Amino acid sequence: MAIHVVNEAKRCLNCKKPMCVTGCPISTPIPQMIQTLLSGNITEAGAMVFENNPLSLVCSLVCDHEKQCEGHCVLGKKGAPVHISSIENYISENYFDKISKENIKKNGIKAAIIGSGPAGITIAVMLAKKGYDITLFESRDKIGGVMRYGIPEFRLPKTILDRYKRLLLDIGIKIRPNTTIGGALTIDDLFRDGYKAIFIGTGVWRPNKLNIKGESLGHVHYAIDYLTNPDSYDLGDRLVIIGAGNAAIDVARTALRKGARSVSIYARRGTAAAGKREVEYAMIDGVEFVYFKAPVEITDQGVVFESTEIDENGHVKIIPGTQQLVAADSVIISVSQGPKNKIVSTTTGLDVDRKGLAVVNASGRTTRQGIFASGDVVTGPKTVVEAVAYSKEVAAAMDAYMQATKDA
Repeated sequence: MAIHVVNEAKRCLNCKKPMCVTGCPISTPIPQMIQTLLSGNITEAGAMVFENNPLSLVCSLVCDHEKQCEGHCVLGKKGAPVHISSIENYISENYFDKISKENIKKNGIKAAIIGSGPAGITIAVMLAKKGYDITLFESRDKIGGVMRYGIPEFRLPKTILDRYKRLLLDIGIKIRPNTTIGGALTIDDLFRDGYKAIFIGTGVWRPNKLNIKGESLGHVHYAIDYLTNPDSYDLGDRLVIIGAGNAAIDVARTALRKGARSVSIYARRGTAAAGKREVEYAMIDGVEFVYFKAPVEITDQGVVFESTEIDENGHVKIIPGTQQLVAADSVIISVSQGPKNKIVSTTTGLDVDRKGLAVVNASGRTTRQGIFASGDVVTGPKTVVEAVAYSKEVAAAMDAYMQATKDA
């Protein structure tokens, strides 16, 4: 691994205008990172990357590098791009246990973080390093949010998230697991107890429906529910997945590893919404992709599909008279997710849009003073790195707000 990484690092052209950085949603200083590594300062390189992205260790594994940094590398135009993900992972892994955990001078100001997904962890780390007294509220028993309960183990080992928990505790962050805000505790309770600012990063855990007949049958499940705990499900031999995004592929590859013999992904269009590399891995694992098919009904025997075509305006059009039953022991629906509304329904002055997503300004301020939000609960399902990038701006806005109102 080390020889591979060094060889890859030496291939970097150290471009004056690095397109790899342009392609990175969080603008990781890739050439500087690589040159610092090659100069023998791997710890300095790690500190540089972590300062820019507290979840670099995660992002180096789960980002869509083919579309982002590596997809923009100039060497990829005529050959293979630099394998930036492996270099970043090696540096981040080396640095993680070296992260400074010295006592941070507390400023006496409390901030609450609701949700321990990518956005919540990012903001908790950034504010804790500035001296804020942070309490992180997580509705489940372990931290990580979508990283733990939505990304399979073979893509992101859960031991990495356990290490992040240790880091959070070491830098003075308090964690309250199994605590749902909007249940016994409300936002108003948090303000009453002295939290100067509150961040909402609860993600999107309510699966979207197809709204077709048969969706409530016993052999039908939703992707986000399945990925939360695959071992709870007995899918049988034949699985049909409706939807072709990244979550659908994660479901398919997980189901094959859990014993399913035949797994097919059905998409309304002629391509998968997931990245090309993810599709290729799924095909190698044995997943079948079937395009230009739309579900019209789910029965006890399987799914009734109709064929589709794309019209001149780019819209999906059903082809009449093409109904066909595809046999399946189980059906998993993977057509995105929306937010649950426990916090919204128990908090006055917090506006949401028609999809139930929190309404915020460019800095993550919601419509109620002192409450901020970012991540999927604002944007809908996005990538880990996109959530981290936006959350950095929100952390800065929360810091400015709390400093401006600390004597109020």
